[in-house]
This record gives sequence, C-alpha cells and structure tokens, in this order.
Amino acid sequence: MRCEMGLWPSPAPTGYLSQNRADRRGHVITDPERAHIIKQMFEKVAYEKWTGRKVYHWLRFDLNLRTPRGNKHLSLSNVHKILGMPFYYGQFEYPAKSGNWYNGLHEPIITRELFDLTQAQLKRDRIVRSETKEFAFTRLLTCGLCGSGVSAEEKFKHIKKTGLTARYVYYGCSRSKDRDCCGGYLREEELIAQFEALLDQTDIDEIRVKHKLMDEVRRFRRFQNVVSGNSDEIDTEDIDIRYYAKYVLREGTLLEKRELLSCLKNQLILKEKRIFLGALPVQRS
Repeated sequence: MRCEMGLWPSPAPTGYLSQNRADRRGHVITDPERAHIIKQMFEKVAYEKWTGRKVYHWLRFDLNLRTPRGNKHLSLSNVHKILGMPFYYGQFEYPAKSGNWYNGLHEPIITRELFDLTQAQLKRDRIVRSETKEFAFTRLLTCGLCGSGVSAEEKFKHIKKTGLTARYVYYGCSRSKDRDCCGGYLREEELIAQFEALLDQTDIDEIRVKHKLMDEVRRFRRFQNVVSGNSDEIDTEDIDIRYYAKYVLREGTLLEKRELLSCLKNQLILKEKRIFLGALPVQRS
C-alpha cells in the first residue's frame, strides 16, 4: 500500500504540488510559491495569536493567495483545515479518523512543535469565542411568522478604500420551529433604528426601567459637577429619559441594552424585517 511507503494518496494539499509522472504517483514536492506562506499561517496563529478568520482575510485581501488548481481563493473552512493538518509536519492519517497513521516521504513545511502550538492557540480561541460570542438582542426577539427565536450572525467585508475590514451583524429567524420560514435578515443598525422609533411611540412611564435610567443620568451629572467643581443642586426637570434610552441602545453594554428592552411590557416581534410590540401570532400548520 502506498500509504505504508509514506506516499500521499490524494491530491497534494495547498503548499505542495503533486508529481505528474506515472512512476512518481503519490510523491509530492513543496510548492515554491506557497509553501512559505503556509508556514507563515501557522506562525501567525502560534506566535501572534491570530484567529483563523484573520488569517483568511490576510490570505485573501493582503496576499491574494490562490490555489494552483482552479485558481481560487481559500475559503475560511480551507484555512482551518490547513491549520489542523499534521501532514505539514510530516505525518498523515488515512483514511480520515481511521487511526492509521503514516510517516510521509514529503518534506515537512513546519515542525511538530509549531503545529502543537498552533493547535493550542486555536483551542484557546474557540473557548474564548464560545464564552463571549453573544449578541445584544437575540434573547429578546421572536419571529412573527413561525414563533421561533431570533438568532444573529456576523459578516465581514473588506473595504478597499481604507484597507480595513468592516463587521456587520444580522438578525433573523433561527428556524427552530419551521425550517422553511421565509423571515428575512435585518442589520443591527437598522434594528436599533426601529427600536428607537418604538421608544418614540411608547409611553416612557410604561417602561419599568425608567427609574434606573433617571438614576444613571443623575449619577453622571454628579460626576460632571465634581469634575467641574460645581456644587449646584442637580436639576432633573430637563432630563430627557427617552433620549438617554436611545443612547443606551446605541452605546450601552450588552447587558444594558437587554435590560432596557426587557422592561417593555409587550413581546418584541420581528416580522418581515419590522419590529413591533404585540402578542405572538398563531403558528402556521
């Protein structure tokens, strides 16, 4: 069997090139155009603490790296696959998850030590993301078409003019109750704008968090007085609680945003990209 001889039984992974000669079947050689980039991928994760997504953006937008077969950009899943392949330090498992490991004849691009450091960093990154990846409004909204919860996902877009990467968050039906639900997606900025409009239509006295908001504004004004040396009594007559509530929606912490909206008396419904207060509609059969 070729694997037992250390020969790779599939098309060469990115960073290597397959030998086309019949007598060299299974032999791979390092790709002079890409091998050093593959090594840098591992180094950036292991030593510079880059995430797989950051590596993906670097490859695509900074280096414009393309595959030798098909001339395509690497996808994010390709990047993670590469970063998890022992093949690059000289060993491989075949078939996948079989427990059959072989020492390859090919020249390693990285060391086993670098590979292990990369895996440890990727594991830490997954733990951090699983603990911190939360979105402000997911637990507060219900799909008005099928009654499912509302989930959120983030998208990244490279801005050519600035060279920066913009982050966008979209909210939409999780389809937990209806896989065919046609509820669309709404960007977080648009969602907040609708929440602000909703506050304009809501009696501020009906918002149970009103007194907390008043206390927060008073606290901030006391701080201003201390800094400025002003000993005047705090005037609360001109406090615009509605304006402050909108500020919390735009600039508050995740917890503050949730606390504010959870104090609305009625359920928050997302239906056809619009937010409204009301009872959950009857589910479709």
